[in-house]
Amino acid sequence: MSAPVRSAELGMVHEPVPPPVSVFGKHWPGPLLPPSRRLLGVAAATGVGAAVAIPDGRDGVGWLVTGLLLVGAVLAIGWRPLRPPGELLPHRVAVVETAWMPVAVALSGVAAVRDAGWLVGFCMLAACAAGSLAVAGRSFRSVVRGAVAVPLGALRSPLWVGRGLRAMRRTTGGLRLVASLLVGLGLLAVFGPLLASADPAFGEVLAGLVPTLDGGAVPGWVVRFGLGAAGVVGAGFLLAAPPTAPPPPERVSRLRTVEWGLPVGLLAGLFALYVATTLPSLFGLDAHVRDTSGLTYAEYARSGFWQLLTVTVLSLLVIVLGSRWAPPAAPLWTRGLLGALAGLTLVIVASALTRMWLYQQVYGFTVLRLLVLTCELWLGAGFVMMLVSVLRLRPVRYARGMLAAGIGALLALAVLDPERFVAEHNVDRYAATGRIDVEYLSGLSADAVPALQRLPEPLRSCALAPIAARLGPVEEGGWRSTNLSRAGARADLAAATIGTCRMASSGSSRATDD
Repeated sequence: MSAPVRSAELGMVHEPVPPPVSVFGKHWPGPLLPPSRRLLGVAAATGVGAAVAIPDGRDGVGWLVTGLLLVGAVLAIGWRPLRPPGELLPHRVAVVETAWMPVAVALSGVAAVRDAGWLVGFCMLAACAAGSLAVAGRSFRSVVRGAVAVPLGALRSPLWVGRGLRAMRRTTGGLRLVASLLVGLGLLAVFGPLLASADPAFGEVLAGLVPTLDGGAVPGWVVRFGLGAAGVVGAGFLLAAPPTAPPPPERVSRLRTVEWGLPVGLLAGLFALYVATTLPSLFGLDAHVRDTSGLTYAEYARSGFWQLLTVTVLSLLVIVLGSRWAPPAAPLWTRGLLGALAGLTLVIVASALTRMWLYQQVYGFTVLRLLVLTCELWLGAGFVMMLVSVLRLRPVRYARGMLAAGIGALLALAVLDPERFVAEHNVDRYAATGRIDVEYLSGLSADAVPALQRLPEPLRSCALAPIAARLGPVEEGGWRSTNLSRAGARADLAAATIGTCRMASSGSSRATDD
């Protein structure tokens, strides 16, 4: 066996790995030696920080603090964004790996500025995936595997961590470190309450930073500690022994040009015929509705929308498979047929977007309709990437690009402030038509309060009273749940007077009328 190689970054010894274990089709046996003291210490410290910072009530700035703690911990245990070492400028791959980390932090920061729970939930899931991709780098070719590599490493790490703890117990230095930590915690437990009782202001600050640990809160603290520590340990497990696999064999299509081009050409011809025959209705908007007897805006906007969305998704699959199995000896046919198919599908995507936008303008905006628009735009971005790839005859990893586009769409939604956007457009629609769904708007989050302030009474009170009741007079959960949107909404509601809701005299109607 060859001599072991010591890693200065992770503080571990890497020896020849045992017989390979197959995970996701990769040889990933895991680290041969136990984790270092530094990794275990960083994981424990991050777990404590996560237990303190993760909100146990409403989402807030605590999620951003936790994200920053995890990034700092991963850097401390050896993650380096610029690879290979010693180069002045990073390669393109290193730049891509580096970008996932700040993206993960930005996604976790959405909880500090937006109150919409559905948006925060999506962003937290995307932040976990982006952080895992940053650590995994290109160890996994599949973006799905890379997005769950760190959680999978955390699941495989308990025995590995146990070996590290046993190694620490057998060494004098490890015992001294644990004893030192216990002594430090004991000193804090003695002097903290004394100083808090000596000065009420300091006592309030200390109570906000370290909440009271009663019996009912212990399970939550344990879970939050485990989440923070597991994130660091999973990253260390992956960094200490990343999976290896031989390069995938080059796929060579055995199809002849006519065998490949016949089905793709027929589908492209069908799309061309559809676009040519339905062009007046695809983008006709108001003129088409006015000129067509018996056609309503609802029927026009909804007619075929879901069918067009299904066509878009299936076309995406056809182009992916078509580019993968295209004969290498027919580049012009590949460019022409797949490029035409992608271009025609983009026209269908534009038609679906136009129909949904018109429908919302006429019958009111909702969060669900806005999300459908966003998903359609995301699919359109995928087709643009494919069109560029096909025309350049350079295959790309569509899943990685689609995930990046989806995360970009989430960040764009967070900047747009979707629930405020929906409320503003419904308020403008009321000013123009006198129609509004107050019941729906009253169910939005605090993000919508600034827009709903523009409504006249009694509609304003009917929309704001339920939101004010859900907000409450003060923020629950301490500094962890601090949220800019909720703080601004409370200030607006405190400066305003909310009267009695009299829906019978409001003249409102549902935004979903069609």
